[in-house]
Amino acid sequence: MTDSASYRVLARHYRPSVFADLIGQEAMVRTLRHAIMAGRLPQAWMLTGVRGVGKTTTARLIAKALNCTGRAPKADPVEPCNQCEACRSIAEDRHVDVQEMDAASRTGVDDIREIIEGVRYGPVSATYKIYILDEVHMLSKNAFNALLKTLEEPPSHAKFIFATTEIRKVPVTVLSRCQRFDLRRIDQATLVAHFARLAALEKAAAEDEALKMIARAADGSVRDGLSLLDQALALGQGACKADDVRLMLGLGDRGLVLSLCEDVLQGAMPRALETFDAVIQSGCDPLQLLQDLAALIYGLTRARVLGDEGLSSDLPQGERELYERLQSISMPALARAWQILLKGIGETQSTSHPAQAALMVLVRLSYAAELPAPGDLIKKLRTLKPQQDAPVQTAPKISKEPVYKTASATAPAPEPALEEPQSFRELASLFAQKREGNLYAQICTYVHPVRLHAGKLEIRLEKGAPAQLAVAMASCLSKWTGQRWVVTLVDEEGAPTLGQEDKINAEKRHAHAQEHPLMRQVVEVFPEATLVALTKKEVAPDEPKEEDGAVLESLDEEDD
Repeated sequence: MTDSASYRVLARHYRPSVFADLIGQEAMVRTLRHAIMAGRLPQAWMLTGVRGVGKTTTARLIAKALNCTGRAPKADPVEPCNQCEACRSIAEDRHVDVQEMDAASRTGVDDIREIIEGVRYGPVSATYKIYILDEVHMLSKNAFNALLKTLEEPPSHAKFIFATTEIRKVPVTVLSRCQRFDLRRIDQATLVAHFARLAALEKAAAEDEALKMIARAADGSVRDGLSLLDQALALGQGACKADDVRLMLGLGDRGLVLSLCEDVLQGAMPRALETFDAVIQSGCDPLQLLQDLAALIYGLTRARVLGDEGLSSDLPQGERELYERLQSISMPALARAWQILLKGIGETQSTSHPAQAALMVLVRLSYAAELPAPGDLIKKLRTLKPQQDAPVQTAPKISKEPVYKTASATAPAPEPALEEPQSFRELASLFAQKREGNLYAQICTYVHPVRLHAGKLEIRLEKGAPAQLAVAMASCLSKWTGQRWVVTLVDEEGAPTLGQEDKINAEKRHAHAQEHPLMRQVVEVFPEATLVALTKKEVAPDEPKEEDGAVLESLDEEDD
């Protein structure tokens, strides 16, 4: 029995100790080897990728490769020996010249200041003084700014290695000073081969189907996959069995999942319901079931687009046969099923009854399979000949059915389209004519016209204007004029609102009236008299409007 105190999890026990052990990162390894051999070393490296693909491991390998002192004369000039004191102390995170800092817990500028002050001094025993900052995107803005100058021109003995899972959160000023490597997700075939090799080293029996399920659940992460393999070996008492992994991950029987996918895509809901109950009873997680169905839809789509070339060489025979049987499913139907599953996965994650939510998603999938594609509907509508209205028949005298029940007799005549307005005031008056009083008042109060073209109006809104005013204007104008109108908000001054313009015109008339001879005579006789502005009466658009002196002329007539 293994001593629990000395046991190390697989992810730590089999951490790569040389570059050759890194899987799935061949391009990066080749570049690093050539750079180290040629002495073309940058002042900083930026390693980015998802969790568990080897960022921190690569950083330590670089540190060991640069500081290894125990290589034999004819040994590989890049690979660390892992026997000298430098290699062992770096692997155990105790080397005085290789400092590894977790930027997630030390985010401030004071932490960076310690690094900046220490960079000035040379290494104690190593060739290079190396600083490894993990999760570097967690540093504060001030910490990044404090690091910039040192990062651009560090001493020749200092090197920086950064690792992050959120490369977009790292300032571009930092990225431009680093040599960047994007570590890829590891494909499933490589993961399966890696897990099989490690299981053999552990002298554990591992079924191929079990390793494939673990690799699929790892989603490209070596560390996640090794953690699952550790768990599966513990569950199987030293053996990795497919049934144990399926139970551990909440997966359904693969044959039942394939049958369920075929049933829902063919609209066989009663049979799909029975299969769904069997899958859930077997211990399958409803969310995992929907994710498996989404993966099958994705694989079926690739098979439809690329043919046999789109299928993986290690695809199980059951899935390959399923794809062949479902070749008749159209691409629009597959796209619709994908959208339904994506939305259903989110609903299942947020509900307190995931099994019920998953079942309703399957119902939508099943009944959507019976619907025709939108393109087919359009083609069918185009082939239909327009049916003319039946002539109105005069009812026989003996009939008690009234003639007005004939559909063509009661159909309202279409509203004629209005002429296009030539000015903004004409445009606004349409809303008054069409009894849109609320919109008309809002237009007069809040809208500054900027430009008016054929079918296009550019405006600026006053503060406090309704949020949907422009949309409402465009909708009404399009309906009334019979052409498409676009109302755009722009950031220009524009003309005054109609309300402001009316106020300005009223003030001008008031000032003009005060200069009228009659008004001057009235003021001489009645010094305390004031001129009261009269509201101009509403006139129809086709009637001539009164001139500025019309009110005064009427006053003259009354005075006479």
